[in-house]
Amino acid sequence: MFEKALVGSRRYWAWILFLCVVVLIGGLCYLWQLRDGMGITGMSRDVTWGFYIAQFTFLVGVAASAVMVVLPYYLHNYKAFGKMTVLGEFLAVAACSMCLLFVMVDIGTPYRALNMFLHPTPTSILFWDAVVLNGYLLLNATITRVSLVAERKGEHPPKWIKPVIYLSIPWAVSIHTVTAFLYCGLGARPFWFTAILAPRFLASAFASGPSFLILLLMVARKYTKFEPGHEPIAKLAQIVLYGMLINLFFVALEFFTSFYSGVPEDKVHFEYLFVGIDGHNELVPWMWTSVSMAVVAVGMLFSPKVRNDYKLLTIACVLVFASIWIDKGMGMVVGGFTPTVFGTITHYMPTLPEVLISLGIYAIGFLMITVFYKIALAVRDEVG
Repeated sequence: MFEKALVGSRRYWAWILFLCVVVLIGGLCYLWQLRDGMGITGMSRDVTWGFYIAQFTFLVGVAASAVMVVLPYYLHNYKAFGKMTVLGEFLAVAACSMCLLFVMVDIGTPYRALNMFLHPTPTSILFWDAVVLNGYLLLNATITRVSLVAERKGEHPPKWIKPVIYLSIPWAVSIHTVTAFLYCGLGARPFWFTAILAPRFLASAFASGPSFLILLLMVARKYTKFEPGHEPIAKLAQIVLYGMLINLFFVALEFFTSFYSGVPEDKVHFEYLFVGIDGHNELVPWMWTSVSMAVVAVGMLFSPKVRNDYKLLTIACVLVFASIWIDKGMGMVVGGFTPTVFGTITHYMPTLPEVLISLGIYAIGFLMITVFYKIALAVRDEVG
């Protein structure tokens, strides 16, 4: 089937070439990081997680969101999601791959990742995070491969794949739950030390992932013969709305708990993010932009007219995706480290090498999505 990815228009190959160039630039910057060390990044002793882990945290949610099309289709027999289920699973494969790459570039030398498996520590949340992420990647890679081969042959998928699909549903929840445990298990970081962090992560995932899938479907509709249908897109838009509402509710709970209780250690991180402290307000514009986009997106998605208008829906999905990318990325990671446990402010912003390496990883992810979707849609055309 992979030969189908080798056939395409000039626009297709121009896009592939562009992604390869970005990957090359990111790879060269990563070699620079390997040679000179993490000193070329903006991270420090006080802010030990930065732009890389911010992207990792966000993309785990995108990967987990595949369950929002898998669960209705397989458990509730909602046939309208039939055309897009494999596309959601391919998105999960690409997102998981990017997550693992961001971890690799963050730990410095890549071979250190092997220590988690050569010397496993079951009491470490990081060990379990590696297990669930790699397991989820393997599950979705197996499901998409088997399902697509069966569809190409015009056969029903083998019976043994059904339990694998059912297993992937709770596994999707587990990957973001364990990721949240990485944060909220650190009792010395009051910003993360909350029991609703895992539900908050899941709610944001069920908004950002489906919104991105809608954007991918819009691109597929425009540049290919693929037509997912109006009903599944409208249902996905409703899922985005509900996920975003629950996410905003959880954020409001965090604000109420922190400011009504008046505990300084709880308030100070929100103050740094939204008003600044002692002139340190680097993230304030970003956080208010995130909040504004979230409110506007929810207001738009409440209207059935917007959910049925593809142009307006595209705008709303971009706002949702960008809002959560800011809040769950830099806001969550840097906000937890600043101020430090000693009350000091250590300014962090990603350096140019960090950004270029991250863009290189995103380019790898988009390259995977492009190739996977090209194969899947080509198989659909062939069967049709």
